[in-house]
Amino acid sequence: MPQFDPRTLSSISDEDLLALELDKDLPIDEWMQVEKERGRREERRRREAERARATPPTGSPAAPRPSARERAEEPRIQEALAQLRALFVPGETMGAYAVQRRLFALNHRRLVVCATSGRFISLSRGFFGGYTPTDVRWQDLEDASISAGIFGATLTIKSLATEDMASRGHVGRIVQIPGLRKEQAQQVYTLCQAQEQAWREKRRVRDLDELRAQSGGVQIGGGVAGGAAASLVAAGGDPAERLRKAKEMLDGGLITDAEFESIKARVVEGL
Repeated sequence: MPQFDPRTLSSISDEDLLALELDKDLPIDEWMQVEKERGRREERRRREAERARATPPTGSPAAPRPSARERAEEPRIQEALAQLRALFVPGETMGAYAVQRRLFALNHRRLVVCATSGRFISLSRGFFGGYTPTDVRWQDLEDASISAGIFGATLTIKSLATEDMASRGHVGRIVQIPGLRKEQAQQVYTLCQAQEQAWREKRRVRDLDELRAQSGGVQIGGGVAGGAAASLVAAGGDPAERLRKAKEMLDGGLITDAEFESIKARVVEGL
């Protein structure tokens, strides 16, 4: 787990920033700084993507420079990774990749999978050329699991059938890739797990908002405590102070964990 340091917050990787965001032991003031940095990065990526779409092409764009690990792969795997990168949208970056072992690809070319900043991609290649990609966006991810054996690891990705009221959705499809290199598969799985946790919380908050809209307004708890919690959601003022008061109510047993998370999400949404 990375350590919080406001001096280096803007320079740490997206993976470390996400780990800090998911750290439940992080003090509220520090968590707010992490959220602001994440918002700045998302806004920067959005602007870069808009500029890329608005800029007319003047020739072939420069290909992203492969990492040292990628350059150490055999030529056929480097070719597959290049095909993966060709599928990326502007601003999308590769977080980790995994290659299927030869033992599990006796009647087909080895599969290659990767976790990017926006989705999970599995690339199936034909014997005589061509390829078929299968991707799952992080917002559609239902579950990621890994099973490691003696000769390789099996990665299983389950996606939701729909985004609407997503926490009630059914599994749309299952992508299972057997025989991946263990260390590489673990790296891909770790990124998938981080995204799964982050988007599960976002879907839960969105479901609460939809349920409130259907019931005609904000409904948090009941009685005096419920009224106080609702006032924290609707009130203005210093966001850090509002979160601090909500945390005190949570510690005192006046509101539930779900109500605290809802208040936190609404306060951060108003930043």
